[in-house]
Parts: sequence; structure tokens; C-alpha cells
Amino acid sequence: MDVTEFQQWVNDYYENRGWSDLDIFIRIGFLAEETGEVARAIRALEIGRDRPDEVAESFTNNRKALIEELGDVLGNVIVIANKYNISLEEVFNSHKEKLSKRYSHE
Repeated sequence: MDVTEFQQWVNDYYENRGWSDLDIFIRIGFLAEETGEVARAIRALEIGRDRPDEVAESFTNNRKALIEELGDVLGNVIVIANKYNISLEEVFNSHKEKLSKRYSHE
């Protein structure tokens, strides 16, 4: 599946669930929450979790958790992009152009 197909799939899925109708500020809250879960997943991979109420997971399971959390972040980013009719391809190209211009002197 390419990026355009995935963006459309997320759009359709979230619309069918009624998730796309949420206020944009609620969506930003979800994005922040999921970003925190990415940080937690990376912490588990890099330094582990040292809490007596948590079971230590394998590298494979921690990596899988990170993949899932990155997907949740991406889903929220896509919903925001879709709200403003922005394709991920446009985001990718804009980001690449910005960085290329900013650091072209290096």
C-alpha cells in the first residue's frame, strides 16, 4: 500500500468510526497523548521499564509496541492533514524542500 492509499484508508476508517468528526482541538490532544506513548515505547526499548507493577517485555514485543504507537501518531496526523485537504505526499515534499534549503550550505 502506498502513502496515498494509506491516507485514504485512514480517512475512510476514521470516518466510518465517527472519529473524523471530533473537534480539531480534541484531535490535537489525541496526537499529544499518542506522542507520549511513542516516548514510553522508546524508553522501554532503550532503557527498559523499572516498575514493580509492569512485566518486562522482550525486545520484539517492545519493538511491536513502538510500531503500533507510531501508527497511532500517523493516524492522528493523517486525520489532521485530511481536515485541511493536505496530502501526505505534499507534507513529505514540503519537509524535504525545507530541510534541503535550510542545510544546503553543509
